[in-house]
Amino acid sequence: MVHGNEYAGAIALLRLLEAGVTPLRGRLSLVFANLEAFVRFDLRQPTASRYVDEDLNRVWCRAVLDGPRESAELRRARELRPLIDTVDVLLDLHSMLWDSDPLLLSGTTEKARRLALAIGAPRLVVGDQGHVGGRRLIDYRPFADPGTKRAAVLVEAGQHWVEGTVETLFATIAGLLRHTGQIGEAGAAALAPQKHAPAPVFAQVTMTVTAESSDFRFVRAFRGGEVVRDRNTLIALDGDAEIRTPHDDCILVMPSLRTCRGHTAVRLAKLVGVGEPMRG
Repeated sequence: MVHGNEYAGAIALLRLLEAGVTPLRGRLSLVFANLEAFVRFDLRQPTASRYVDEDLNRVWCRAVLDGPRESAELRRARELRPLIDTVDVLLDLHSMLWDSDPLLLSGTTEKARRLALAIGAPRLVVGDQGHVGGRRLIDYRPFADPGTKRAAVLVEAGQHWVEGTVETLFATIAGLLRHTGQIGEAGAAALAPQKHAPAPVFAQVTMTVTAESSDFRFVRAFRGGEVVRDRNTLIALDGDAEIRTPHDDCILVMPSLRTCRGHTAVRLAKLVGVGEPMRG
């Protein structure tokens, strides 16, 4: 619940608490992030409670956190910061407005890429450079610094308010806790029973498209994870400017079909590697 209307993650954490999951090693912290936004959730306006004043997932910069500016989200980030500063491994739980294949975002570091591939679910891992609008929690310097062992990844588990999204989150959480040795194989299977799954794959973002005008529109309703086969294919118009794919086999990562000026409209990515098959 870094975003107040993405409550699938809260449901997953509630079920973990109800199941009484106790880590075999280390500490397991379950954080309900933007409660002030969540309490404003209204079924008649289900996207309006994403945040109160600003996006909580764009403020994780030391200059912003230590600066004079005030907002509901900055207050919450400053409250959470002492805990976040103790974390070795972080999994940020999210869901999506538009229909899309689930994925893990690993940011820019090799350590986060390895962590995401080790988790194994969802299958697709995407390395990206974040947003021009501010730093995400996974971009917070202690995690993004390649000189530390601390690592953070973000899961986009599926559409908001869809039951299967919660199940995807459980698979991701189970994969993480298995990887860190905080639960055993039996515990992971109890959280998220799995059949044999194909090896995870890694795609690198080659281009982040930010809307430069208030008249950004895709040429059709693309689905997240869709692959555009041919280079130079027209996919969107930003005012009069054409947005075309920069290479063959271009993966569309989380296209936002209604995009405001200055916001990320889509990331374009290329498949570059395959990890180890997931254990069943």
